[in-house]
Amino acid sequence: MTDTIVHTEHLTKRYGDRLAVDDVNLTVRRGEVYGFLGPNGAGKTTTLRMLLGLIRPTTGTAVVLGAAPGAPAGVRQIGALIEGPGFYPYLSGRDNLRVMARYQGVDEPAVDAVLDRVDLLARGGDKFKAYSLGMKQRLGVASALLGDPGLLVLDEPTNGLDPAGMADMRRLLVELAAQGQTVLLSSHLLTEVEEICDRVGVINNGRLLVESTVAELRGATALLVRGEPLDLVLAVAMEVVGDDAVELIDNRVVRVAADDSHAPALTRALVAAGVDVHEIRQSERSLEEVFFEMTGNPGSGSTAAAVGTPELAEVAR
Repeated sequence: MTDTIVHTEHLTKRYGDRLAVDDVNLTVRRGEVYGFLGPNGAGKTTTLRMLLGLIRPTTGTAVVLGAAPGAPAGVRQIGALIEGPGFYPYLSGRDNLRVMARYQGVDEPAVDAVLDRVDLLARGGDKFKAYSLGMKQRLGVASALLGDPGLLVLDEPTNGLDPAGMADMRRLLVELAAQGQTVLLSSHLLTEVEEICDRVGVINNGRLLVESTVAELRGATALLVRGEPLDLVLAVAMEVVGDDAVELIDNRVVRVAADDSHAPALTRALVAAGVDVHEIRQSERSLEEVFFEMTGNPGSGSTAAAVGTPELAEVAR
């Protein structure tokens, strides 16, 4: 069996004169949690809809589970939640899932099993219209889990959940990947993506800017050194790790491009040279910092509301 679950080549979608998705080449591998990131209007949900066969691309191709998007052979192996769950309001959560299970040819015991997985078993008899936003979202994820699909495509799976529910959902997604299922999710919570995703794709203005692991995106670690006198800190650091690996930040902190294995030798050298060392700590760029570097100034446009928080202003639509 191939390790590639989703593969696109030059995937493009136009709406009249507007280019919503522009020449996207994307690859999702078996058993990974893949995070799809993008600011408001980036083309993220449009891409997911094309992968599910809900809309057709203008040009380009996609293969999902070895078949064209929307082909019966692939659809049977996919569970999806796009934008928001839609259920019959006057049926209970359990009865809504029973309807879906019958259409899919899934045995009825699977309904309670997926309700249990999303912590809705005790509320399964309540009508859907009485559910909170978080409960509706969990029921949507439960519906995606029916039939034990090989690929889950989830648009904002933690939307509306409280902190405990978000943590439970993250654990569930990691467990699913560990059991061999593949998860492709969009999220506006960068800390969430950083915690659970193996790889991420960043899309902006319809174009896929990068596809990489979170660790590769964040780049190499560094050591931040505060000490006095500052010129001596710079001189010693350059002697230990080399001139090119040392830079001064804000005229008070020395950044050393080295991992924490160099910290003991650097500390000894600084103390031996008579430096008063106030702090040496490891530093890594956050995914949020990398995201804003790629997509623009966080103080303007669609990301303005995200300044100072781990959240983007809005999920891309």
